[in-house]
Order: sequence, then C-alpha cells, then structure tokens
Amino acid sequence: MAEAKKIKRIIQEYVPGKQVTLTHIISSPTADVFEKLGIEDTHDSVGILTITPAEAAIIAADVALKSGGVEIGFMDRFSGTIILHGSIDGLVAAFESANAKMATMLHFSVSKITQS
Repeated sequence: MAEAKKIKRIIQEYVPGKQVTLTHIISSPTADVFEKLGIEDTHDSVGILTITPAEAAIIAADVALKSGGVEIGFMDRFSGTIILHGSIDGLVAAFESANAKMATMLHFSVSKITQS
C-alpha cells in the first residue's frame, strides 16, 4: 500500500467590492518581526495595508511611496498586501495619501488608520 501524501491546502476568500480593508502601523516591531517579513531590521515602524481587489495594491503602493519617507518591504498584487516601513509620521502620511486617492479617484471604501 502506498504511503498517503500529506497535502497542505490553503483556502483564501476575497471580499467583493472596492475597499482598503486594513491600514495598520506597528510602532516598534521587534527584530523577529523584521526577520519573518524578510525585511532588514531598520528600526523603523512597519505599516500593513490590504486592498480588494488585489491589483489595486499597485496603485496604493505608488501613491504611498510618492508621499515620501517610506519604503516598500513587500507587495503582493495577488493578495492585495503591501508592507511599508519608515517613521511613524512617514507611514501616517503615506496611508493618508493612499486612502485619500483610493477614496476620491477610485471610489473605494477605506479603513481607519490604526496603530499598535
């Protein structure tokens, strides 16, 4: 009898609509957070943005970067996830710019900026 293969399955759901579903800043991440994210520990804050539909993450990342003071740590146009790092003030400005552009230009619902 053949050995059964262990199969890992990932189930991912998408929320229909146009929205920024999460806008969060981690103020003082520990070194292991940077390591797990695959980002060099810059002693900066980390910002997380998730967007539906996922392809709109490209637009939000562009707007956020042009606001200045932040860098992309990770972006996935398939899941709609953007991870930025920079100063808290830089991340707030980047998120405010991205939320404003997404709301006014593309008529997205946007989330409140939260911080931990």
